[in-house]
Amino acid sequence: VIAVDNGSSQPLEENFVRSFGPEFRHRLFQTTSPSPVEAINDAVANDARGDYVMVMIDGAQILSPGVLNLADKAMRAFDDPFVCATSFPLGIRKKDDPPGSYDRSVEDQQLAAAKWEEEGYRLFRLISSFGDDAYGWFGCFYESCCVCLKRSTWLEVGGFDVRFQSPGAGLASPDFFRRMLQRPRTDFVVLLGEATFHQFHGGVASNADLSQHPWQRFEEEYIRIRGEKFERVARPPTYFGGFNPQSIRIAERSAQQGLAWWRAAAQPPK
Repeated sequence: VIAVDNGSSQPLEENFVRSFGPEFRHRLFQTTSPSPVEAINDAVANDARGDYVMVMIDGAQILSPGVLNLADKAMRAFDDPFVCATSFPLGIRKKDDPPGSYDRSVEDQQLAAAKWEEEGYRLFRLISSFGDDAYGWFGCFYESCCVCLKRSTWLEVGGFDVRFQSPGAGLASPDFFRRMLQRPRTDFVVLLGEATFHQFHGGVASNADLSQHPWQRFEEEYIRIRGEKFERVARPPTYFGGFNPQSIRIAERSAQQGLAWWRAAAQPPK
């Protein structure tokens, strides 16, 4: 595990990172860029030792217990694997909750009450929405916060495009995802029953008020780089894995809404 610190003003301490075990390493990437793309590319190229890499562009994620094991099995089952986990925003929220009522302290209380550290799949109890219109496992992905692929494939496609210099990387992650799905030989695989859970942390985009959301700036940067607006690639994945009792509720919702998206997308234009 390589914890890459993108030039933080208060970086992680190496002894703290190593305290989790000998397989944990700390990498401080000296930079003034608010985008983590160069730091991640550098770590994969110069620090990663394995044939496969799992890349998480956002550190504010908790993984369900079986992600690593299932991803390892999936990676070995395909020739040119691109294995992806879906992501859910943590937190039980209601439609009539006043703006700003959900914050880190509320999330910490919900996490403590769920006792997720005793049973990681209890994190599925703390989901009230998909967070975007990808609709979970059975929808149409346009990015993943946790991707697995051969290190050689990462180097071949160039990793994240370093021209994405917006805070938080802008649309670098969706852009990488799109490029991977456009490769004809990519084996696009989605892990079932596992997920990453995004924590509240006052991020650049994930917790921004809609009136202040940076999407327009992100898209303008994307157009400057690619010469066109961002569009997701509607490519159905191969599904790998299964579901446990804790994830069935959200899996049913994903099947209803996600498959409805695919059915609508398959309709010929009027």
